[in-house]
Amino acid sequence: MSEPSIFTRILDGEIPSEIVAETENAFAIRDIAPRAPLHLLVIPKTEEYRNVVELAAGDPELMAELVGLANTLAAEHGDGDFRLVFNTGPNAGQTIFHVHAHVLAGGLEEKSVGA
Repeated sequence: MSEPSIFTRILDGEIPSEIVAETENAFAIRDIAPRAPLHLLVIPKTEEYRNVVELAAGDPELMAELVGLANTLAAEHGDGDFRLVFNTGPNAGQTIFHVHAHVLAGGLEEKSVGA
């Protein structure tokens, strides 16, 4: 059996982090290396899905819940406009293989890429 992901360890209280929002199936934290004035991570509580492709195929309702939570957070912590980024695979910048979404907001431009 593999070790729990850092996100599961945060959720279980093993690693300190401020959980800024939580639902029955997901939670959100601040990114420790923000790439935008607002940079939150929206994470499913299950480790079942390594990336967004697996999540979308395996549990579209959970995928929709993550997007809805991202929308709520962008409205609560910013002006409601946001960029939602899922890194999929190491060559795309994914370093934690427990699917998660980056919610980025605050003065982003079309040409900027981050997360």
